[in-house]
Amino acid sequence: MSARLLKRVLKEQQQQQQRLQQLPREEEEDEDEEEEEQLNGNRSESSGSGPPSSINPFHLLCDEDDPEQGDDSEVVDETLTLNITKQEPSLMESNVDMLVTSSHKSKKKKKKRGKGGSLSSADNVEKPLDMILETLSLEVEGKSSSHAGVPGKAKATNVKIGDKLVKQYVPSILRVDPKYLNAENELRRIFGSKVVKSFEKNSQAGSSRQIRGGRYGSHSHRKTVLVTPSDHWPRWDSSLSMEFLETKDGYHYFRYVHLPSYDQAQKAFEAAQAIHDLNSIANILLHHPYHLDSLITMAEYLKFVGEHQMSADATAKSLYALECAWHPMFTPLQGNCQLKFSHETNKPLFTSLFTHMRNMDRRGCHRSALEVCKLLLSLDSDDPMGAIFCIDYLSLRAEEYAWLEQFSEDYKSDNSLWLYPNFSYSLAISRFYLEQQDFSRDNHADSSNATSNDLMKQALMLHPSILKKLVAKAPLKDRVWIDIVKHSFFRSDQTGIPSLDHLINIYVERNYIIWRLPELQKLLKDAAKLVIETMETNESDANDWACVRKEAFPSEKNE
Repeated sequence: MSARLLKRVLKEQQQQQQRLQQLPREEEEDEDEEEEEQLNGNRSESSGSGPPSSINPFHLLCDEDDPEQGDDSEVVDETLTLNITKQEPSLMESNVDMLVTSSHKSKKKKKKRGKGGSLSSADNVEKPLDMILETLSLEVEGKSSSHAGVPGKAKATNVKIGDKLVKQYVPSILRVDPKYLNAENELRRIFGSKVVKSFEKNSQAGSSRQIRGGRYGSHSHRKTVLVTPSDHWPRWDSSLSMEFLETKDGYHYFRYVHLPSYDQAQKAFEAAQAIHDLNSIANILLHHPYHLDSLITMAEYLKFVGEHQMSADATAKSLYALECAWHPMFTPLQGNCQLKFSHETNKPLFTSLFTHMRNMDRRGCHRSALEVCKLLLSLDSDDPMGAIFCIDYLSLRAEEYAWLEQFSEDYKSDNSLWLYPNFSYSLAISRFYLEQQDFSRDNHADSSNATSNDLMKQALMLHPSILKKLVAKAPLKDRVWIDIVKHSFFRSDQTGIPSLDHLINIYVERNYIIWRLPELQKLLKDAAKLVIETMETNESDANDWACVRKEAFPSEKNE
């Protein structure tokens, strides 16, 4: 409350106290009618037609006997209202009437009891607050997570608001931070603002030539989270929409819907695709610039011919169209929404997100790519794009080591994540760098956690065929690697399990560049020597780990 408003309230309170002493007791019966008039908007005092109103609207929040106490109650009410609005917009609508009514009734009771009554001003403030906080705690427990944006597997904690504890939900491990989705922000952190601005000027000069005489920036685009629309993009044609399907187990299920104009473009695209006519697909984009399948096809072709920037622009344009069609209840960044890949209309979003993630990884924006990978993994629990086999690599490149360990513990999967080839080795690397951070900060590592050497030894025992492929792919040229690979335990580069061999090939192809670092080569070499010593003393361990592989990855199930 400003100083001028405070002086005005205090002055009106003094005038009212003087008027109440002169008014007869018979006028007390009319107080209810006067208060209703004040609540309905009659807040201005008449200057020449009669005495001013005897009830001030600020008295709904302030106590007339103690002005300072009234100001404190107003601050409490305002703070509570703001906190309710931030946590749950729907709770604000349902509880505003309760706040005003409770405060109104408490003032009426106090006036009837007089100064000698048993109720104090603090009681009048605390009772409505208790009622509101009680209602809040019940509604937060009973409501689904549509407004809070938290899936069913998120944990609950108690947060203190005022003098009460209100139950809130801890964000999911796959919750996306929108400030890291913008690749330009990450480029500024890496290269500096001057370099990025110089690059943007050159790209704007090139994009202005693509407009071909059109008015530059003749319309404004919607503000989106996934991508930043370029000025030369056409206006969104509203050819897509999204419908809400159901809520199940704390998740909201949605599906994209095509409008009639989009269906016509889709039929033309299918006809052009059947005869492999790329010119017809380009012609579709002239009349329907946000046709998703045409944009995805052009992005693949442009990447094939080496036009990476134009390919990334086509992918970003498809993501812009998909985000413009989002349902008001669709909050994918908070991990509580599902778009099943089984619906044909949802597939372009997964394809575009996966291509966008790879584009940002190619540009060196690994943290932005990690956030997109988290989003891709959260949209469908079946993980149709295999994002689980990318997220460990992006976490290591983004130096999110602690998050990767937390993810491996919290994420629910059919198998334990450490059984997968990529996670068994990546978790050892993340523990290695966390140990280095603790050593540099003079912190003592938790003795209950396994060391990086133990984790790397475990990874080599579980997936020994990776070592030979890494030595050839990285490559690792020291003489010691030749001796290690010649050992019988590391001699073979095949497991005989088709699905596991495929996962190992994916890991080696994507992560081999990490193993060029000298400190990781030393970690791998030391662990490999320990494994060889173990095999020489106890050969039965090899059979035990082979049984674990066969149970986790049965040969008849080739995914």
